[in-house]
Amino acid sequence: MFKAVLFDLDGVITDTAEYHYRAWKKLGEELGVSIDREFNERLKGVSREDSLQLILEHGGRGADFSAEEFAALAKKKNDNYVQMIEEVSPADVYPGILALLQTLKARDIKIALASASKNGPSLLEKMALTDYFDAIADPAKVAQGKPAPDIFELAAKEVGVAITEAIGVEDAQAGIAAIKASRALPVGVGQSEDLGEDIALVATTAELTFDYLVEVWQAANAN
Repeated sequence: MFKAVLFDLDGVITDTAEYHYRAWKKLGEELGVSIDREFNERLKGVSREDSLQLILEHGGRGADFSAEEFAALAKKKNDNYVQMIEEVSPADVYPGILALLQTLKARDIKIALASASKNGPSLLEKMALTDYFDAIADPAKVAQGKPAPDIFELAAKEVGVAITEAIGVEDAQAGIAAIKASRALPVGVGQSEDLGEDIALVATTAELTFDYLVEVWQAANAN
């Protein structure tokens, strides 16, 4: 039986992706770099700094800024984003997530956040979910962001569970790659054409029940 579930945030617990897109688009326009929703798909699950680098390279401005200017740009984007998410509330929690967290908690299965978002703690607080989480992996403490496994490995370590005894839940390609690399068991929220056909998938979080996770775990460990 699995001993921990490691959750991504954006697209799994709630949808703040739209706010990220608007904040990046606004910054891009100020820099003369145009991004659309198709390009934004490449930023999902990716850290703030890596996302900024991708945007600058996309606009041919990858080498135009000093380290200090780069940090200021990342902060400016985040300030815009933080302002946009002020209205997030418990009503924004995706269907089925609260019930799943409650069941995991009741069964003494560890719960950790493995998100690239540095705003994870404040978002959980706004959605009244903080008390369900045994740990929040700090993305500032990992050497590499997704698709590297670091954030999931840290999340498992923070709750004292071997990574091979954990399930990771993600909605982005980079996140699924990170879970696979960490050796946790991946469960995707989305479509096979986006996340692959070799993992367990649910179309929506409403299908992400405790019984489903048990079924997936048992199937993966049947041999």
